[in-house]
Amino acid sequence: MAVPGSVSDGEAGGLVTITLASPEGLEATFVPGAGMVGSSLRDLGQELLGQRGGLEAWREKSSTFGIPLLYPWANRLGAGRYEAAGHSVEIPEGAPLVHRDANGLPIHGLLFAAPDWEVVQSGPEPGGAGVLARLDWGADPRRLELFPYPHSLEVSVRLVGLRLEVATTVLAGDDGPVPVAFGWHPYLALPGVPRSEWEIEFPLSRRLAADERQLPTGGEEEALVAAGPLGNRTFDDGYAGVAPGTACSVGDGVRRVTVEMTDGYPYAQLYAPADTDVVCFEPMTAPTNALVSGEGLRVVEPGESFTATFGIAVERG
Repeated sequence: MAVPGSVSDGEAGGLVTITLASPEGLEATFVPGAGMVGSSLRDLGQELLGQRGGLEAWREKSSTFGIPLLYPWANRLGAGRYEAAGHSVEIPEGAPLVHRDANGLPIHGLLFAAPDWEVVQSGPEPGGAGVLARLDWGADPRRLELFPYPHSLEVSVRLVGLRLEVATTVLAGDDGPVPVAFGWHPYLALPGVPRSEWEIEFPLSRRLAADERQLPTGGEEEALVAAGPLGNRTFDDGYAGVAPGTACSVGDGVRRVTVEMTDGYPYAQLYAPADTDVVCFEPMTAPTNALVSGEGLRVVEPGESFTATFGIAVERG
């Protein structure tokens, strides 16, 4: 039987943190009181996640870092109004849970500062450790006004060996269907090696055509991403046609970090900006702006559930 890992509580910014550790030396930290964000992933003590503005900026202005959950929409909306699953919703200017991008579009969902995640269970298991957290969406009327679909949300995190797995489950109540348009945004950063020398592999080719605001226009175009050094290449592109098990990776000769779109994520975003040494392979349940456009939008029927899973694996040498 595999040696069990460990779970330990800590503190960051006045919030409780939960760190899962495997006997192989991989550690992952999540912060339930800040939207269940993954704040750290360390291999043999070395940080593998881009920290950018850190936890404080994430809580105050939805500035992403680490592994944030973008819920109930990934990336941005193209308007301050949407119609989905029987509801017409206005997102007013100045709404307290809404942050906007440089074009004034609502961005990154509503959960960046959510303090009311309940840790249902946590503990060691063979080869690693796990934690399950749950959120009652309707417990905050401000959330319900902007996304009026009562439901529960669960995030199950398991760290076994050198692999982190994150399963996100939407459990619809009896009041009506719940639209599904969320995603995660892992910021990968390899320590000690220049960005230009990072080697990437991104096997997707069905790029979503987008306008100047990074909103899909409804078309697709063939766009192969050459495997090899990242160099001075930059990306901020959405892709369709993500098959279950699709793997995207970045390596530097010391280790390779792979994001696996295990199941439930038919879309992805490739993001590698010029001003920050990170590369992101973002699993998405729907394309950007799906709540407004309806493109690729799924719903969870009353009393039903939907689960999407992705993994992050580390290979050494």
